[in-house]
Amino acid sequence: MDDSIDDSKRLTRLGNMIVDHKPVFIFSINFFPFLSIICQRLSLAYVAVSVDCPVIEIFHNSIRNSVNRVFLFDRSQYLSICAENPGHIFYLPLGAPCYRNDNLLGDRYKAEYDISFVGSTYKEKDPFSDIILSRGIREKVLQAMKKQIDSSAQGFDAIESCLSDTDISEIEKSIDDFDRYDNYVMNMERFVIMNNYIAPHMAYIERISMLKELAESFQNAKVHFFTRSETLELSKKVVIHDGVKTLTEMPFVFRNSKINLNVTLKSIQTGLPQRIWDVLSCRGFLLTNEQDEITDYFRPGVHLETYSDTNDLKKKIKYYLEHEDERQQIAQNGYEEVLSKHTTRLRAIEIIKTCLNIMENG
Repeated sequence: MDDSIDDSKRLTRLGNMIVDHKPVFIFSINFFPFLSIICQRLSLAYVAVSVDCPVIEIFHNSIRNSVNRVFLFDRSQYLSICAENPGHIFYLPLGAPCYRNDNLLGDRYKAEYDISFVGSTYKEKDPFSDIILSRGIREKVLQAMKKQIDSSAQGFDAIESCLSDTDISEIEKSIDDFDRYDNYVMNMERFVIMNNYIAPHMAYIERISMLKELAESFQNAKVHFFTRSETLELSKKVVIHDGVKTLTEMPFVFRNSKINLNVTLKSIQTGLPQRIWDVLSCRGFLLTNEQDEITDYFRPGVHLETYSDTNDLKKKIKYYLEHEDERQQIAQNGYEEVLSKHTTRLRAIEIIKTCLNIMENG
């Protein structure tokens, strides 16, 4: 993954490793075209599991390689690319690391935080703010973003319908270092603008607004924000903590918070982000935005809870802060559901079974 190594050296080094170790397949988190290309040359299976959405590289021509076994967790993302390589691209939700977190947490529980949000404001990941646009197009985009945030807690269907191809092209022309995506299965201009520029800015607007409003809404409960982002724009009533380490510190926040919030990026249009599985695996109570695929695996009000907009979010927070027994029962139900059906171990078994079936059946 070292960018200082040119492609020819990278391919040679990896090829030598494959020859020396003779693996059954190569595995990576997210899809890397150069790995697919070398595996195709060597007739070696390449297994890639997406944990992000979007993964722009899945639209590279190499997605069509016969050695690929690519697993995508967002059904919308899967449907957008599966026809390019039928039988080699699969839909598979992410999973819950129950065993790892059980070993770390044990049975300890102490309600240290009322309302917790672990994550970024996305300000540092927001290139849209630096784009110099005409006043007209900037206002149009910002209004479309507001319409999207106000109309739906998931995806960006509303903003897609607001922005014409001409609008997208004007934004693209204003970006000095806009990447050119050659050798891709489709024109990437709109996709990249929507996912790399529009979605991060919406996340920034949505999260800052949500945290401010929640902090001002509850007199007897504190909003705790664990982040490495700049937080100068937030209300002084938000309790700011440093970011927490994913594997060793974050699980304790999830376990010991009365309510854990999840705000899914708009670029994850239907699927369940890893954060949902992580909170449930820690026996944490989860309050997350509505997302199409949630009801495929969970029952809101039984395993977790969902909200449709900020007003609904505030109502749900108030209710569950006042109903501790119900809140704890839902957290336990959510944990038992993922432990029995959705662990990372079960997902790994499913991936290996799928790969073996392809090998056995040609």
